[in-house]
Amino acid sequence: MTRYVFITGGVVSSLGKGLASAALGALLQARGFTVRLRKLDPYLNVDPGTMSPYEHGEVFVTDDGAETDLDLGHYERFTGVAARATDSVSSGRIYSNVLEKERKGGYLGKTIQVIPHVTNEIKDFIRTGHGETDFMLCEIGGTVGDIEGLPFFEAIRQFNQDLPRGQSIFMHLTLLPYIKASGELKTKPTQHSVKELRSIGIAPDVLVCRSEGPIPVKEREKLALFCNVRPDSVIAAQDLRSIYDAPLAYHEEGLDQAVLDAFQISPAPRPNLAKWNDVRDRIDSPDGEVRIAIVGKYTQLEDAYKSVGEALTHGGMANRVRVRAEWIDAEIFDKDDVARQLEGYHGILVPGGFGERGTEGKIKAVEFARTRNVPYFGICLGMQMAVIESARNLVGIADAGSEEFDDEAGEERCTPVIYHLKEWVQGNHSVTRKKSDDKGGTMRLGAYTAMLSEGSRVAGIYDARRIEERHRHRYEVDTSFKAQLEEQGLIFSGMSPDGKLPEIVERPDHPWFVGVQFHPELKSKPFAPHPLFADFVRAATEISRLV
Repeated sequence: MTRYVFITGGVVSSLGKGLASAALGALLQARGFTVRLRKLDPYLNVDPGTMSPYEHGEVFVTDDGAETDLDLGHYERFTGVAARATDSVSSGRIYSNVLEKERKGGYLGKTIQVIPHVTNEIKDFIRTGHGETDFMLCEIGGTVGDIEGLPFFEAIRQFNQDLPRGQSIFMHLTLLPYIKASGELKTKPTQHSVKELRSIGIAPDVLVCRSEGPIPVKEREKLALFCNVRPDSVIAAQDLRSIYDAPLAYHEEGLDQAVLDAFQISPAPRPNLAKWNDVRDRIDSPDGEVRIAIVGKYTQLEDAYKSVGEALTHGGMANRVRVRAEWIDAEIFDKDDVARQLEGYHGILVPGGFGERGTEGKIKAVEFARTRNVPYFGICLGMQMAVIESARNLVGIADAGSEEFDDEAGEERCTPVIYHLKEWVQGNHSVTRKKSDDKGGTMRLGAYTAMLSEGSRVAGIYDARRIEERHRHRYEVDTSFKAQLEEQGLIFSGMSPDGKLPEIVERPDHPWFVGVQFHPELKSKPFAPHPLFADFVRAATEISRLV
């Protein structure tokens, strides 16, 4: 029997519902239960794939090629359960499915309405995979009262009624603001949020309250009384030094016990938190520190590179060092000296991105790393920038560039060593794309196999010749230039199984220089750091101890 926990938010957005959901999932696992986590987003985009990172943060890609909300990254990192396309849905996808069915005559001439047709579609999504796990945790995006979210709230209200009694509960996350002038922790916003939730037929069983400090007993009792929850189901969610403190902090507050009590699971299995105690110890007791420069395009919003930042933290855990990741806008190199900006860093990472803006700065960062023997890690566009840098400065193709930049400018301005990917193999069939195709969902998305060259650095790092990693891109390195680039020391050490698509480049003559076309950060976890990030931080640590 699958039990459902619906996680809602109130008062303000960005309180950490995704983190709370992920931490709860980890705690239930620690007690021996199996879990799966889902995100239901009210926005009308079909998925976040075409949204600006400044609007929505990073796009998290699943093995089966879904472009999803970044909270699915938290879910994976905390539980180790690989997310699937069926774990993320938006209002746009729901309405698209309903309208597609209507056009095909699927509703037998009925008038299509939010209730029951839209809500039924949402319930069908929630029900997917029923019976596969002990707990299904479903997070509803946005806050209660948002007009876009009303169909989702109505759907989970109905879903709760459809299930046998005691098979689902509601967990509500709110804010307890502290008024410094009066020295008071105010409960009224939470009371109003719960009142709004109850007005649509949902009564929370567990109340999680974000606050800067502990919640005094008086305020807990007041919240329990006015919000109609048990006092021990009022959980404080205080600010933490690290997000990886969340499972232990929530356990100490009694979140997992409150959830199990709400389901009347007694006696509750004892939790095994050894894994999370080890994670906390590695964060709290590092043996050193390394500075990593992340030279990117969306550096004003760290959520745009959320998984990259977390994977670096995991790499630090693997080496018992603290990683100080510092975000540098690539466009600054248009006005400032590269050496002045990058001097003193122990490693340089250029992450993925789209468009020409900032690319010249990234190429300068690659050149600095190559010529100064600073460990370099290029991801997706970062790999392509490494190829362009070598083509320009070593092969002698002065105007080397990417077809992406010419397409953006609407004219041919360079010799493209990066081209628009038109065809590739996915499983047992061929996939084709045209430049005129819709932008959404038309990239090379999801997990693909790569074959690693025997004796290469990356084969040693992975300790394997065959790997599988997640992709999200529509431009590829042109293998027509492979021989010229390899003559100059840039080795193509990973290729697709058919040998047509470059997956990894590296420089054997460099302390650590690797570029990958895929996104390894998406598979890194605090208790299982990705081998590339772990080895990159190791190399950076060695550099730090030399200076």
